[in-house]
Amino acid sequence: MPTLTANDVVVTGGVDTHQDVHVAAALDQLGRVLGTESFPTTVAGYRRLLAWLRRHGTVDKVGVEGTGSYGAALARELAAGGVEVIEVARPNRQVRRRYGKTDVVDAIAAARAVQSGEATGKPKSHDGPVEALRTLKAVQRSGNKARTQALNQIHQLLVTAPEDLRARLRPLKRRELLATCAAFRIASDDDSLPAMTRLALRELAQRVLHLDEQLASVTKRLHRITSNVAPELVAVHGVGPEVASTLLVTAGDNPHRMRSEAAFAALCGSNPIPASSGKTNRHRLNRGGDRIANAALWRIVVVRLSCDDRTRDYLARRQAEGKTKTEAIRCLKRYVAREVFNAMPLITAI
Repeated sequence: MPTLTANDVVVTGGVDTHQDVHVAAALDQLGRVLGTESFPTTVAGYRRLLAWLRRHGTVDKVGVEGTGSYGAALARELAAGGVEVIEVARPNRQVRRRYGKTDVVDAIAAARAVQSGEATGKPKSHDGPVEALRTLKAVQRSGNKARTQALNQIHQLLVTAPEDLRARLRPLKRRELLATCAAFRIASDDDSLPAMTRLALRELAQRVLHLDEQLASVTKRLHRITSNVAPELVAVHGVGPEVASTLLVTAGDNPHRMRSEAAFAALCGSNPIPASSGKTNRHRLNRGGDRIANAALWRIVVVRLSCDDRTRDYLARRQAEGKTKTEAIRCLKRYVAREVFNAMPLITAI
């Protein structure tokens, strides 16, 4: 029987990603493990990993865990090297209970998921304007959260503040309250309760005002990038820059990696899931997918219900058929997902 050479072996790789070290596994076309190795998370380490895979044969595909976090840089380097990268979900608990948990086991499992066809999705490229939007959205979300927390703390302090201060501040509207608290002056040697209450209110008010400026700047730039990248998507009725940026981040810089609008709907968690058994033929609600994108689709539907006759007529027709309003809105989200996908730009060509 002739011996296979490296040129005859088709290698499928699998990588378990971490912050400092990636663990790789190489499998041949028959699923046999050719080797496992660890590599540092540096550019040199990524290149060594690819060279190591190629020493075993012709590299077909590489399954990478965490392509949106620890594996993002590796995925970019492999794609630049002409290797097809497949996004692999982390093994579920049932598999880990059965086979245990080590980095090597996870790397081999990633390669087997690619070979079996269980993992087929291409990762986001993370190399264009949508990645810039994602970073801005992260700042926007954390800023809004911190602002809400600071405002809540101001109101809580007013509940227990000394009566004279409380009586002075309670009638004020939010804008006046923040301006008044931010302008408080406290003597450096005054550590009394009224002074410390005013100090706390001043610091929180100044924090809110600073966050307002930061959020205004970030939102302005976010809207500008979104309008330049996807003008057709922004123009869709009920979308606008804010919702469009959310949906673009979900789709990524390479939305064409999704083969159809049905794949985008599944990514947003707006597709019904088959739940049939025996004589029962039904579908159930999809509770997976990107819930932030799902909420964005819901916002589009709600806006249209307030001003679009077609959407209102559809809702009335579905309710006449026996569906609840919530169920009809779920159907509408599925249609909106199709419309949004068709308005998505080929961002890599811009």
